[in-house]
Amino acid sequence: MVAAFRAGASVLMLAGFYVVALVQLAAAVALGVWLSTIMPGGVALKIIFPLVLATVGAAGVGLWKAIRAKPEPPQGLNVGPDQAPELWRTVHELAGAVGTRVPDEIRLVPEVNAAVHEQAHLLGLVGGRRTLYIGLPLLQAFTVDQLRAVLAHELGHYSHSHTRLGAIAYRGRLAIGGTINRIGPYNVAGWIFKGYARLYLLVDNASSRRQELEADQAAVRVAGRAAAAGALRELPVLDAAWGFYFSRYVEPGWEHGYVPDDVFGGFAELIAARKQELDELRGQEPPDEGSVWDTHPPIGERISAIAVTPDVPRAPDGRRAGVLVPDLTNAGRAMQRQMIDVGQRQVLPWNYFTAATATAELQRDADAVFRAIGRAIGAPQVGLATILDLVAANRLGHAAESLFPNATRREVPQRFTDAMGMLIGLAAVRSGVGYWQHSWSQPARLVGRDGQPLPTAEIAARAVWPQTVGEARGWLAHLGVDPAHAVLVEQRATATGAGVMAALSNVKLDGVEHDLLVLDKGLVFVGNPGKADKGKQRLHELVGSAPVEQIAAQHRFLPYEEITAVTFTKRVPLRADIGLHGGQTIALHETWGSELIAKDSRDLLESVLKQASS
Repeated sequence: MVAAFRAGASVLMLAGFYVVALVQLAAAVALGVWLSTIMPGGVALKIIFPLVLATVGAAGVGLWKAIRAKPEPPQGLNVGPDQAPELWRTVHELAGAVGTRVPDEIRLVPEVNAAVHEQAHLLGLVGGRRTLYIGLPLLQAFTVDQLRAVLAHELGHYSHSHTRLGAIAYRGRLAIGGTINRIGPYNVAGWIFKGYARLYLLVDNASSRRQELEADQAAVRVAGRAAAAGALRELPVLDAAWGFYFSRYVEPGWEHGYVPDDVFGGFAELIAARKQELDELRGQEPPDEGSVWDTHPPIGERISAIAVTPDVPRAPDGRRAGVLVPDLTNAGRAMQRQMIDVGQRQVLPWNYFTAATATAELQRDADAVFRAIGRAIGAPQVGLATILDLVAANRLGHAAESLFPNATRREVPQRFTDAMGMLIGLAAVRSGVGYWQHSWSQPARLVGRDGQPLPTAEIAARAVWPQTVGEARGWLAHLGVDPAHAVLVEQRATATGAGVMAALSNVKLDGVEHDLLVLDKGLVFVGNPGKADKGKQRLHELVGSAPVEQIAAQHRFLPYEEITAVTFTKRVPLRADIGLHGGQTIALHETWGSELIAKDSRDLLESVLKQASS
């Protein structure tokens, strides 16, 4: 009965959306009839047509797509009873404890989460095939008790029939969102639809929060208060570690064309090596304030509710949850093969992956220095040997001054010391003298054949001054480092590793309309953009169509390092003349028809242009 009531409420809320559409349609027709009595019929039709189009066209298309659409649960790695018998026994036990049917399948997913899915029928009144999803990081980091609490929570969604509403909620959100996206921002009908959409989401999200608290009660009944609260406290810590792991260890190599052969196994190594840092995160209180728009209550509120729930005595099981899945490492590798499309990237063991990534990043940073000095001295090909010759000739201050705009030429050599150390490190690697030492607890270190750090900083301190550059050269020769091996590779900066900061549609570049992406490394101009009234939608589609570096490679990319000066001739709409190395000037004009992907896009564009020219 509870499932039937909630299904009926969801259907009623969705139906109400289309009642609003019919009322607006009737009002638009009545307005048209009245307007036709005081003005020509053609004029009246032009006035009411956008309202009719919004109510009938947009709502109809949104509903049709929602009816045909089906939620697509994550794929995951299927783990059968023969592959993880103890995990399946645990799930059978927990399902019986919460009073629900056992899932038909269990799948591992690369998320700091667990979830359940059910292919329900007849508006959620009849159950269907069930799938339990378990995040691999939970098995790597949680105790058995904590994982039992999480699984009991998810199975509690089954016992309370929460999952049967999934398809209805999905279609409701899809229908309403699809309708709103098809209505222009200045259409009155759109304002009414948006108001109802907010009401729908408020009701739906409030229901979702109640369901989470109900499922938490199931977790306490089965696993006890300590395990249920402990699992909730651990989730934000593990989520932060997961994000750090991918941003610091995996993504840089991915951007340069490399993939570790054990992506998910590396995470287990990291959480073991950084236990002290994770313990500091565990010492922080979880958030206890949320929003009416959240689908889950704040963790602090959930822990408080658990604290007043009757406890269940249970013998603790502090084993690592990975014991429930034999050979978890191979399971992670299998999931990687199934779920990660590496494309043309090279798959490497972790030590080699780290070395290849660190070398690629070092070369990228060195190339930026080589290009800057090459522009200053008018040389297309520059390397460390060239720079050492400039130092000996007392010309480093002139050659590198563009890298330090706030320094005098006398101050440049001292400022250049860190860059010189980086270039020496690159020469050591390219000479086969320097090696990258992988570490899970700190950044990779550049070491020599003896495993000790190379004295790059000490050599660099001597290499930037004419009086001691000879001594530095001798030291390099003694170590077997050949400066000629550190040379420019990337003749022009690319958008590898760049992120989108802002975007504007229908700006003019030298009088020709383009869409503009503002990256943290440069500007991307996309020609033949299309109609101005669909600019914002087009920008979102563009950003989501491909990786940023691929978009930049397909269109005109202007790195910030190629900009020498920017003159602003107008602030709103923004107009600027951009001077480039080589003497060229391009005119960038925002038009009155330009749309912004976010409100601050124009301000961000102005800010990056100012910084690029400073």
